[in-house]
Amino acid sequence: MREPVGLVGVGLLGRELAVRLAAAGFPVVAHDLAADKLADLPVEPATGLAEVARRCRRIVLCLPHSGTVQAVVDGPTGLCSIAAPAVVDTTTGDPAVTRALAAELAQRGGCWIDATVMGSSQQVRRGEAVLLLGGTPAAIAAQQDLLGALAPRSFVMGPPGAGATAKLVLNLVLGLHRLVLAEGLDLGERAGLDPGQLLEALRSTVAASRVMDTKGARMLYGDYAPEARLAQHAKDVGLICELAARVGAAVPLSHLHDELLQAALATGLGELDNSAVRAWYRQTAGHLESPPAAGSRETRHRPRRPA
Repeated sequence: MREPVGLVGVGLLGRELAVRLAAAGFPVVAHDLAADKLADLPVEPATGLAEVARRCRRIVLCLPHSGTVQAVVDGPTGLCSIAAPAVVDTTTGDPAVTRALAAELAQRGGCWIDATVMGSSQQVRRGEAVLLLGGTPAAIAAQQDLLGALAPRSFVMGPPGAGATAKLVLNLVLGLHRLVLAEGLDLGERAGLDPGQLLEALRSTVAASRVMDTKGARMLYGDYAPEARLAQHAKDVGLICELAARVGAAVPLSHLHDELLQAALATGLGELDNSAVRAWYRQTAGHLESPPAAGSRETRHRPRRPA
């Protein structure tokens, strides 16, 4: 039997990582502040971080942001107060924080891999996600069995922090693709075009992107049950702007994106899927009196489903 693997953080993504680890034969010792999230998963609940650190030499983190990662790893009762494990961090966070934590863990005799996930929770479930890795060659080689269980493909981007950096760059491109699609559909609908037919046409031209495949129908039919929350992407865009300021990169589109996302969050869309940026455009057109609830489907102005 494989040795147990710790998992800290069982949100939308963490749930699917737990299932994949268990399916690969790893006993999973899991901890989340909301213990009820563990009830229907193939994991053994831990009483706290200390139990995870005592029982598991390898620990996967899947947390909301870098502040949570710091508290879990380096806090007074954090993982490193008990042991010096091999940490595989799937959190989308601040690369500077990642590098600092990796250096500290290395001094204690542990190792760090930032293994950021490119793909939604459902793409992880289907085995379609990609890992962007930052770590030493020795650490990555030693954790290949664990990394392969999380996702079938990975790219080594460089030393610790490089995976986190690459995830922000890719989220910049991905998020703007979603925003452009939402804006294009809104413009077409306001101008009298059938959005379903428009999406079908766009997917057949050089304007096509995979975002149209993963989010197009959800935008058309108001299916905003979260696979990846809009609030999380807004957090990521903030990190993108901070990273750009540190390295002296011009990201005017991301600054505008940040403003639009904050406006969308102010209308109550944050807990919905990131495709709900389309709902913000529809609100500005007066199509919705109030934001849709998570998991709901809009019923007004529903376009014809593409063939």
